[in-house]
Amino acid sequence: MADGVGPQHGRSEGGRRRWVLPTALGAAVVVVAGVVVGIVLSQRGSTTVAATEPTAVVTTVHLPVPTPTVQPSARATSTAFTALLPASVLQYAFASSQPASDWLAAGALEAWADTYTDGGSGKLTVQAGQFPTADEATAFAATLTAALPTAAPSPAATGGPSLPKTGQVAAAGTVSGSYTIVDGGDGTGIAVWTNGTGVFRLVAPLADILNAYGSYPL
Repeated sequence: MADGVGPQHGRSEGGRRRWVLPTALGAAVVVVAGVVVGIVLSQRGSTTVAATEPTAVVTTVHLPVPTPTVQPSARATSTAFTALLPASVLQYAFASSQPASDWLAAGALEAWADTYTDGGSGKLTVQAGQFPTADEATAFAATLTAALPTAAPSPAATGGPSLPKTGQVAAAGTVSGSYTIVDGGDGTGIAVWTNGTGVFRLVAPLADILNAYGSYPL
């Protein structure tokens, strides 16, 4: 189960800060065909019409990144770590947060369970934690990955992306962690990754999981 993730996530996906990785969304291609007709006048005054083969012109259209239609809530707690956590992910705005007690019990220095909303029924959740060392972060993430669903409907049956996917997380050209993204089997996708001493677990609607992971800045 090893391949890259769409928008800039070929992970080693080019430049997360040491924690971070940008996003990119997909593009649509529009093909326009035209026929060029040339009129050639002979020296004797006669007219000959010559038609060229249809010429394909390819234009790439970049779709805008979705943004929230509702205002993000303010975080009740401000620390160096929460200052890095995003106020929005795609069309989802930060709504609420609470300490992730099970992560803290597992040794995290700081851990939060965040909820994001699109203002309607759409929801995205993220658990984010910082551990004392990268080795401890990797070991804890391994327990999260081991608990992920291992079987899910095929993309053809669900209309979702081709999953699972795994790969490396890179920061400034250096490998800083790894990721795993799976189909949750219930209409959601789940992404687990490490970035240095950070561990993250993101759950989003299946159609959004790859772009949401790609858009999360840590």
